[in-house]
Amino acid sequence: MGLATARLFVEEGAKVVITGRRQKDTEEAVKSIGKNIEGVVGDVANLADLDKLHNHMAKKYGRVDVLFANAGVGSVVPFGHVTEEQFDQVFDVNVKGSFFTVQKLLDLIPDGGSIILNGSIAGSKGLEAFSAYSATKAALRSFARTWTTDLKARKIRVNIISPGTIDTPIFGKAGLNEEQAEGFKAHMIQQIPLGRMGRADEIAKPALFLASEDSSYITGIELTVDGGVAQI
Repeated sequence: MGLATARLFVEEGAKVVITGRRQKDTEEAVKSIGKNIEGVVGDVANLADLDKLHNHMAKKYGRVDVLFANAGVGSVVPFGHVTEEQFDQVFDVNVKGSFFTVQKLLDLIPDGGSIILNGSIAGSKGLEAFSAYSATKAALRSFARTWTTDLKARKIRVNIISPGTIDTPIFGKAGLNEEQAEGFKAHMIQQIPLGRMGRADEIAKPALFLASEDSSYITGIELTVDGGVAQI
C-alpha cells in the first residue's frame, strides 16, 4: 500500500521520500518508481532513526507537506498463544512507530498540512486471533481524533484510512504459512460484498484525496476502504 501510494503521488507531481527497515527493499522500491523519489533506511520503532529522518528532511527539503504514516506489521495469533515478543513487536511498529513518526516530523509540517494514518477495519471488528493487531489499529483511530484537536490551531488535517482485506505481501509476514494465508483470504472474500480483495492502488487513491485540497474540509475521519465488509 505504501509503495502504490508513493507511485501515485510521484505521478501527480510530488517529491516523495519513503522509509523502510531493509536497505535492499527500500532501494528496490525507489528503483521501481524511478524519479522524484528518495529512500531513507530506518526503523520507525527506533527513535534515533526517526531523529535521523527528521534531520535529513529538514536539511534537504525543509518541510513535509503530507505525511502518510503507513508502516505496520501484522500479527494473527490466537489470544491464548500471543507471546510478549509478538505483542511488543506489533505495538512498537504500529503504535509507537506511528506516534513518534508524526511527533518527530511535526515541526516540518506547515500549517494547513495533511497527516494520514493507515489503520484497518480490524480496529473496529472483533476478528478472531487479531487481538493485539486490532488493538494497535484502534489506537491509530484514537490518534486521528486527538491529533485533530491537538493540531486544530495550525489547521493541520489528520485522517485515517482503514483498509479491509487488501492483497499485499503482509499475509506472508503475519505468522501464517502459505496454506493458512490462502485459507484466510478465501474466508475473507466470502464476507466481502464486492466479492474480491482490494488492490493496493485502491488505498493509494483515497490517500491522494486526503492529501489534496479536494478534502480541504475533512479532518478527524476514518475512511473505510473495504469493499463493504465492515458496513453490513
